[in-house]
Amino acid sequence: MPRLVLSLLLAAVFAIPAFAGHRLVTQGNGKLAIVDADGKIEWEMPQGDIHDIHVGPNGHIFVQQGMKKIVEIDPAEKKIVWSYDCANENGNAGKPIEVHSFQPLADGKMMIAESGIGRIIEIDRDGKLLKEVKLVVDNPHPHRDTRLVRKLASGNYLVCHEGDGKVREYDGETGDIVWEYDVPLFDKKPAGGHGAEAWGNQCFAAVRLPNGNTLISTGNGHGVIEVNHDKEVVWRLTQKELPGITLAWVTTLEVLPNGDYVIGNCHAGPGQPLLVEIEPKTKKVVWTFDQYDRFGNSVPNSQILDVEGDVIR
Repeated sequence: MPRLVLSLLLAAVFAIPAFAGHRLVTQGNGKLAIVDADGKIEWEMPQGDIHDIHVGPNGHIFVQQGMKKIVEIDPAEKKIVWSYDCANENGNAGKPIEVHSFQPLADGKMMIAESGIGRIIEIDRDGKLLKEVKLVVDNPHPHRDTRLVRKLASGNYLVCHEGDGKVREYDGETGDIVWEYDVPLFDKKPAGGHGAEAWGNQCFAAVRLPNGNTLISTGNGHGVIEVNHDKEVVWRLTQKELPGITLAWVTTLEVLPNGDYVIGNCHAGPGQPLLVEIEPKTKKVVWTFDQYDRFGNSVPNSQILDVEGDVIR
């Protein structure tokens, strides 16, 4: 190859900007923040612990407040522009309740999973109850009935029951369980704790993949599994499979349009990333987000903001 051509090719390669990272919204250490692709804070405001987060098309951020209210925040004004008090509305007054998951729906509607009450509801913008689906809970507790819950395109609900160690799919109209999966312990005995030393099947998130399989983050099982409809594990990521990374309480899942998985890694301690993006076929690490000093050891939920196309989350 002529030297001039080689030089031009090398110049073109090195002229391609390196992938710095993702712009995202996250919460930890008492603050809600938007972090740019270079890892710099571009916006923040005080915010307590959360388990779920959503960003609307208009840029408004939906989070929990005290695990009992859902609030919509206008970032430009740093102002709450809508709220729903789960502890006191639609028959809940005086009852033990926590909310660990919710999902904005079309036409301003909101889906909310009410742990303790043991139901999924849908409400309109005025808080009017539009739908109610009762949950099956083997080991009821307001803090552990559910983690993330998602309404599927079919209208069914995919529910992570943390305390039961199960993922259940409920018919969106009848409330019947149409699919159920016991998250396995993989022949290991349960061990207490929240960090890398723990062991269990307390699932946090489940998403339905385009191929019909279900991707599940196993919480204190320190990994991610893909399960087919026949309940066979067809893909698995384990605790120390990624070079230099130890997974602890594995929380959120985002499937990007290019097929990559973005995985939440909570309670992993200093020196470990809060988020990891991998290419699932090769399990190659594409990107990590490590801001332990800024956000601390409890970052259960984040959302990538800079990806074009449909993200499954």
